[in-house]
Amino acid sequence: MKRGKKYQEAAKQIDRSQLYEVSDAVALVKKTAFAKFDETVEVHIRTGCDGRHADQQIRGAVVLPHGTGKTVRVLVFAKNAKADEAQAAGADYVGAEELIPKIQNEGWLDFDVVVATPDMMGVVGRLGRVLGPKGLMPNPKAGTVTMDVTKAINDIKAGKIEYRLDKSNIIHVPIGKASFTEEQLSDNFQTLIEAIVKARPAALKGTFLKSVVMSPTMGPGVKLNAAKFG
Repeated sequence: MKRGKKYQEAAKQIDRSQLYEVSDAVALVKKTAFAKFDETVEVHIRTGCDGRHADQQIRGAVVLPHGTGKTVRVLVFAKNAKADEAQAAGADYVGAEELIPKIQNEGWLDFDVVVATPDMMGVVGRLGRVLGPKGLMPNPKAGTVTMDVTKAINDIKAGKIEYRLDKSNIIHVPIGKASFTEEQLSDNFQTLIEAIVKARPAALKGTFLKSVVMSPTMGPGVKLNAAKFG
């Protein structure tokens, strides 16, 4: 894959053979974010899990202390008093069955997170084929299937992110923007890695975190010393 000149110049600043400390990695990522827009800083964690086994799946959510720097649009499936509560808590969209054709037939997807009260999951389940592949299905483990819609909305707006294994057993998550201070990015990273270490499946034998890489959206990755995180 041919990389642009700016990418190559950024890559020269990173020693590929070195495993960096968190503070050094954050400083490098900020320095090598060369795009004209405010790049997202992402963390890619290669695990020793085998997601084909149910007891080695990882899925959860954590609220980053400094948020993600992104405005998150929340859609809530709820009725009656819970719908009113969701509106009051600042949900961007609130509805019930009437939203199904809009999403299914019109392809409306102007939202980033979907929250649902448990009694609405039968309705939301009909959208599985649309929402599932996009990672938008509400899930109790991620705190998005709940009666406490106010807390769910507040957490999401405050910077709650979901983490889960992809098909290659890697977790990809944003931890902020390149414009964040080094301290904010380090704090967010620390909060994320602690949550993931706690989520280690009991059934897993051997190394859990095989590699941890931090990178800006367009720039090169910086490898961290995964052994330090447990």
